[in-house]
Amino acid sequence: MPTRHPTAILHRARPWLALLALGFTVAAPAQTAGHARLQHEAQAVTITRDDWGIAHVHGKTDADAVFGMAYAQAEDDFNRVETNYLTALGWTAQAEGESAIWQDLRQQLWVDPVELKKLYAQSPAWLQKLMDAWADGLNWYLATHPDVHPKVIAHFEPWMALSFTEGSIGGDIERVSLKELAAFYGDTHPQLAQANPPSWAEPTGSNGIAIAPKLTTDGHALLLINPHTSFYFRSELQMSSDAGLDAYGAVTWGQFFVYQGFNRHIGWMHTSTGLDAVDEFAETIVHKDGKPYYRYGKELRPVSGRAIAVRYRAADGTLQTRSFTAYFTHHGPIVKSENGKWIAEALMDKPIAALEQSWLRTKAHDYASYMKVAELKANSSNNTLFADDKGEIAFLMPQFVPRRDNRFDYTRPVDGSDPATDWHGLTPLDELPQAVNPPNGWAMNTNDWPYSAAGKYSPKQADFPRYMDTFGENPRGIHATLMLTGASGFSMPKLITDAFDSYLPEFAKLIPILARDYDALPASDPLKAKLAGPVELLRHWDYRWGIASMPTSLAVFWGDTLWDESVAKAKAADIPPYGYMARDGGAQERLHALDEAVDRLTQDFDSWGVAWGGINRFQRLDDAIKPHFDDGKPSIPVPFVSSRWGSLASFGAHRWPGTKKYYGSSGNSFVAVVEFGPRVSARAVTAGGESGDPDSPHFADEAERYASGNLRTVYFWPDQLKGHTERVYHPGG
Repeated sequence: MPTRHPTAILHRARPWLALLALGFTVAAPAQTAGHARLQHEAQAVTITRDDWGIAHVHGKTDADAVFGMAYAQAEDDFNRVETNYLTALGWTAQAEGESAIWQDLRQQLWVDPVELKKLYAQSPAWLQKLMDAWADGLNWYLATHPDVHPKVIAHFEPWMALSFTEGSIGGDIERVSLKELAAFYGDTHPQLAQANPPSWAEPTGSNGIAIAPKLTTDGHALLLINPHTSFYFRSELQMSSDAGLDAYGAVTWGQFFVYQGFNRHIGWMHTSTGLDAVDEFAETIVHKDGKPYYRYGKELRPVSGRAIAVRYRAADGTLQTRSFTAYFTHHGPIVKSENGKWIAEALMDKPIAALEQSWLRTKAHDYASYMKVAELKANSSNNTLFADDKGEIAFLMPQFVPRRDNRFDYTRPVDGSDPATDWHGLTPLDELPQAVNPPNGWAMNTNDWPYSAAGKYSPKQADFPRYMDTFGENPRGIHATLMLTGASGFSMPKLITDAFDSYLPEFAKLIPILARDYDALPASDPLKAKLAGPVELLRHWDYRWGIASMPTSLAVFWGDTLWDESVAKAKAADIPPYGYMARDGGAQERLHALDEAVDRLTQDFDSWGVAWGGINRFQRLDDAIKPHFDDGKPSIPVPFVSSRWGSLASFGAHRWPGTKKYYGSSGNSFVAVVEFGPRVSARAVTAGGESGDPDSPHFADEAERYASGNLRTVYFWPDQLKGHTERVYHPGG
């Protein structure tokens, strides 16, 4: 068993926020109501905790497994479970106050408890049983842990599961601007929750790579699962039943399906898509008799309204309500006004089908059965990398793709009065850009466009409408293509090594340009002498990150400075930031950014030559959802860098208030490599550890492995758990 060092990077101070239940929570039922029923349900479930603290949940039925996994997630981090549902239901302001009112209003434009209760009643019986079991598992946790004080939700109801059916970070709804929403609904200077400055934003998304048997040493398909999210966004667990369920992987806190993972036969990895499946329609409004109407063809249609009451916690601790009348056209809710038009937002709103698809794909057993589930067409935001034990691999686009008239530019608001701009049903799956069993033997996606998913066998951009992609290429995609093209001899260790390949293609492009800028400086320029050493260090760099690498430190500080100075100008010039940074005529800005980077390194670390591992650190002080960091407390070095520069392994780090070192809060959050032999096997690592409790040995026991890319064996099969089991129990036992 490996040595654990949880105390090396955590501060043992438990931050408890005591909130009064009265007025702050949804009323809980009487303590004895249903207690015997829940206790009986719990006896049908067995939870086995392995020596990494990971829950392996087994039940007689699928519903039993759902009950147990909901309970296990609550054990690991109830705060994150509840927080996700406060977000999903639009109830965050009840915990966090007025700054969350507009976030809650935005959510409630689509999420209406009255409607969700109706949808629950209309759901198929098998899905109702799963939702019932999910709520029961969470309520049993609360019943057996009276010391846990929910911020708002003291009792979970089955219909709530329909509010959060898609496991990616940041759903489609979050594309709506809170500032513009507030301006439309009556507040031109809204109080909004603080966010990180734009310069701190780490490119979000994920990496997925599928390798066919023809390229592997053992003749088995391989799959890389590598989501890039904020840390601790998902738990890792296994859920199985006597009814055939047996899924393992990453589960978004509070959901009851494995979002990215594998079962005995198949694996699925989701990456954020550049597909345009969210559109804005500019509505022409006419007022008649004091009521709003909107033009649609030759018609005037009434704008519908719905009362929404957003509850929030006032400064004095009491619960107050702010009431709104929200407006809707057939395109969707009105979210802002622009150039005299009301803008309606159209996006996927299929809670039942979305939850069905998210669950049923975990029970698929090959490509054909996976695609049968995909016909539900209720995934709008995720590409998929697929592999199975039959040797099939695939890159797939989201299945919810509205069919539109390609004459219109849907990246901007289109004329809602013109029926030609409407969505015209959904695109058949066989008409989407995808790569199924490509002859090259690999498929990948790094949140870039689909047109490089399988090298020269990728779908061709000219064959598809422009709304199939809004992202284009990115440095990680360039890196992955270079690495995979012509490669063979893949094994689980090789794919893990490739997942942490240290090459930085964006710096390989920019540094030679910077060197030419420097060489062109006249000898009399003060920067000629000052930057001589830094430029020589970068000139002879191999463009690979590493803990001991001084060029990595210099390049990242230079690149981050240049990026911050370029983003707004690039947007104004309507060109990508990468192209702007490399443009002809940009020498002065590039050299100025290096000058600033040298000064910053010298100021903070007494030298511009500093090993990257002395700057770039992993630290977990507590389980706060909004993290904080402290240079005076222990941390560990991380060799990989932001994915901004083309690193496949991503560590989104920067200075924080009061720090000189960089600390990561996003990027690689879960990494797994799966081999689909006669008996599926996998290795994995989670950022930090499985538990959100700073006093748990599993709060930070994976941190050293995370930083070094040393993935541990996944105990998928019962015989693998022998000798690696810490506890076996029934929920509540």
